[in-house]
Amino acid sequence: MRRRIIAGATAAAAVLVAAPVVAFRSRGGPADSPPPPAGATATVRRETLSGSVTVDGKLGYGEQVPIIAKAPGTVTWLPRVGDTIDPGEPVLRADNLPVVLLDGVLPMYRELRPGAEGPDVALLERNLRDLGYAGFTVDDEYTGLTARAVRRWQKHLGREETGVVDPSWLVVADGAIRVAALPVRPGAAATGEVLEYTGAESVVTVDVEADGAGWARPGVKVTITLPDGKRTPGAVASIGAKASPPESGEEPTIPVTVALTSTAALGKLREGPVTATYVSEQRRNVLTVPVAALVALAEGGYGVEVVEGGARRFVAVEVGLFAGGKVEVRGGGLAAGTTVGMPT
Repeated sequence: MRRRIIAGATAAAAVLVAAPVVAFRSRGGPADSPPPPAGATATVRRETLSGSVTVDGKLGYGEQVPIIAKAPGTVTWLPRVGDTIDPGEPVLRADNLPVVLLDGVLPMYRELRPGAEGPDVALLERNLRDLGYAGFTVDDEYTGLTARAVRRWQKHLGREETGVVDPSWLVVADGAIRVAALPVRPGAAATGEVLEYTGAESVVTVDVEADGAGWARPGVKVTITLPDGKRTPGAVASIGAKASPPESGEEPTIPVTVALTSTAALGKLREGPVTATYVSEQRRNVLTVPVAALVALAEGGYGVEVVEGGARRFVAVEVGLFAGGKVEVRGGGLAAGTTVGMPT
């Protein structure tokens, strides 16, 4: 991962880069020159200060996952790369009969008939309901009413109306899928890896340095900047469980997948380089001043020039988070609304 923008560092160097800092004594005026003339001022504010980090990412469809079919016979039809397949639709045809996609995470691993019980029954019944079949209770029990609905489904698919579900003509994935690759062609055996898929929706993948991935938790908000400069919101959807081996001179990384909250800004764009910005650190209800208001005190540390009426005096402060051109300050008797000078 290459960090492109970093805000939120608390190192003194950040102050020196952000604005010119003049050395003053906290009492008795400047160290080597008279006090600067009255000039620009700023107001101490109480607010939430957020530091952010921007990293490189890739817009695409995420990791490619293989589908393993158990259908006997020969592949007689396959979808095209880029096609979207919804639950209830065929992912291929074997001996000209459909092998159908179901929505779920548990593979169909056994034959289902009246009397069967378990989570695979519940998965099947949820899919039947979502496909518009009714007349049974969605639970984990395969009853005669379930079998009746299955026969109607089998008739629609052009399969023998047995009321018994054979796992060889079903595959399971989490929602709609997009065909990413076809390792086989019509005429090949229908058993084995028949295609690779991704999710159907565009996502952003970010390779995060393993030792800096603590921010990445499901649901954390992320702002995606597209190649044309447009921004669109997203949220962390998943974090990889395995760190990739480091390349020469680089740290090992973990893939973080960001789901887009809205795809309107994408237009026709579906793949390409993007950046992802996340909040790395946040301070709530703190006093802030512009970074440019800080001065380096001759005795060490930092201070601000407090303006009260026609008088000006320098007071020492402790600095905290730097972000967005502002800095968290503590001490010096500061309060929200205090006026501070802006050194020239």
